[in-house]
Formats: sequence, structure tokens, C-alpha cells
Amino acid sequence: MRIKQLSLTLVMAASLAVAGCSGGGDQGQDKKKATKAVPEKKAEKPASRGVVIKPSPEMVAKGEKLYKQNCQFCHQADAIGKPGVAPSLTNPEFLRYASDKFIKGTIRDGRPGTGMPPFAHLGRSGIEAILAYLRSHTTEPNLSAQVDAQPEAHGDPRLGKIWFDQVCATCHGVNGDGYARGGTGTAIGKAGFLNKATDGFIRMTIKKGRSNTRMLGFSGPDALANLSDREIDDIIAYLRTIPSK
Repeated sequence: MRIKQLSLTLVMAASLAVAGCSGGGDQGQDKKKATKAVPEKKAEKPASRGVVIKPSPEMVAKGEKLYKQNCQFCHQADAIGKPGVAPSLTNPEFLRYASDKFIKGTIRDGRPGTGMPPFAHLGRSGIEAILAYLRSHTTEPNLSAQVDAQPEAHGDPRLGKIWFDQVCATCHGVNGDGYARGGTGTAIGKAGFLNKATDGFIRMTIKKGRSNTRMLGFSGPDALANLSDREIDDIIAYLRTIPSK
């Protein structure tokens, strides 16, 4: 009897020992799971604030020489422009919002129907040198990528014409003909401009204007006319219809 009781006790003890080992293993696994390192979430990159373009001194020097030979007569020294003749090319807002593609394309193709002839004969290297010279006039970030990425304007061209006639035509002329109509503003109604300018570029130009020029901003309480975003998009939509007239 005692032998049976002893055997039963040993069996129970062994069972408890096995259960204890098994439970310890599960706890160990749970502990490992609990302490397993969680991959750190990568910090989100801050929104781009534009890039500061620093052209090489050699390119700037070459561009300055070409500018004086080909552009200075109309755009004046240091490309400050002349009202009624040629716009400023070193204006802070222009250099901040205009892309390299826009500037180089304008130099290469000119503006048909205006006093801006094409300068494709300068070749890519010459045009890029002039661009470098223009860019050397500012140390502010180039925001053209963000500006060109803005959504297209979906305004009402009928309302846009009303705003254009009241606000823009005084300087830019009827149908945006610019200097040809005796205005102080450029020909923003020509295909040579509209085919290269994005809606974002036009939008920012209307909103912010061009400091040190006769092109004032038209957005905000201190602006020449506090146009709403919708009204500005109406003007852009109207501008897109002008070349067909």
C-alpha cells in the first residue's frame, strides 16, 4: 500500500515538474514577445521649402558676358527691366517662382508677337549661362517646383474677363497684348507666354506681384485689389481663352 502511495506521489510530482517547465517556457516566450523591439517609425521628411541655387562663378561670368551682348539693350543693366520695353528678370518674386525650364524656354523661343526675339543661336550652354547669371542675383530659395505643382485653375472665364478688364487690362492691354497696346505690362495674353507658364506661376504672380516694379500684388488687405482665390482662378481661366481670339 505504501509502495503504491509512494509511486503515485512520484508520478504527481513529475507531472507538476513537467507542467512547471512547460509554463516557464510559455512565460519566457511571452516575455520575449513583450520585450521584442518595435521598429521605430521613420521620421517624416519636412515639406520642401525650395532650394537655393548657387551657380558656379565661371558660369555666371560667361552668362554676364552673353547677357550684355544680347539682352542688356532691352532689359537694362543687371536685368532690372524698363517699363513699356522689357520686364525685370532679376526681380525677387520672378526668380523665386519661375522655373529653369520656363526661363530657358523663353530665351530660346522668344515671345512671338512681341519685341522678344528667339535666342536659340546661343545654344544650350549659352542659354544656361545666362540663366546662371540671372540666378546669381538672388540668394532666396527657388520655389518653382512647388508653384508649378499647384492645381490647375478651374475658374469661370466669363467672370475672369470682367476682372481682367477692370484690374489687368489697364497695364497689360486689351486681350493681354502688353507693350504693343502702349501698356506698362507684358503680353500675358500671347501663346508664347501661356504655353510655358503654369497656372501656379500665374496665380502666384497675381497674388504677390513683383516688388520694385509696377506689377503690384492683388491678394490680401494691403494689396491693390483684394482678389479672392476663386476670382484669381477666374482670371487665369479667361487668360487661357485669349490666344484663340
